Amino acid sequence: MDASYHRRTFTAEDAVDLALDESEFELCSFTGCDFSRRTAMNAVFRDCRFEHCNFAMVKLGVAVLRDAVFVGCKLTGVDFSADGDFTSFSFTDCLLDYAIFHRLKIKRTQFVRCSLTEADFSGADLTSAHFAECDLAGALFDQTNLEKADLRTAHSFAIDPERNRLRKAQFSLFGVTGLLVKYGIVVE
Repeated sequence: MDASYHRRTFTAEDAVDLALDESEFELCSFTGCDFSRRTAMNAVFRDCRFEHCNFAMVKLGVAVLRDAVFVGCKLTGVDFSADGDFTSFSFTDCLLDYAIFHRLKIKRTQFVRCSLTEADFSGADLTSAHFAECDLAGALFDQTNLEKADLRTAHSFAIDPERNRLRKAQFSLFGVTGLLVKYGIVVE
């Protein structure tokens, strides 16, 4: 590792020249940092908290993110599936449009009031994940494990029950229409 940081707090000013590639961060917090369009190749983030940070189009490569908490962050277009080790996330009030979670095992992930427009969850294991008040317009669910997932307050999703695992998944009566989209059924 090029640099190692433990229990540090980083602000917008600190992030300007902060090298993420080959760096290790443990129990660190980041507030208002702009990392957009940067790389975090071989970076390690353990037990880190990110508040109001911009990660739009960040290239993670073989990065490690464990027990990461994101609050009010912009993560549009981030490919979390790019050969990294990404486990135990939580996202609150985040913009995750066009994010890619393809084939990730991210059981019990919490998405709270997030925009996930056209996010790719194909092949992902989202067992017991919670999508509270999330916008899932155009999100891709194909061969996705959503067993015991909670989508009761999520909206604008289209999930094919024949192409995804939904055993004991929770939906509201309003949300059930998102399971019928492929059939062209109109429910009023």
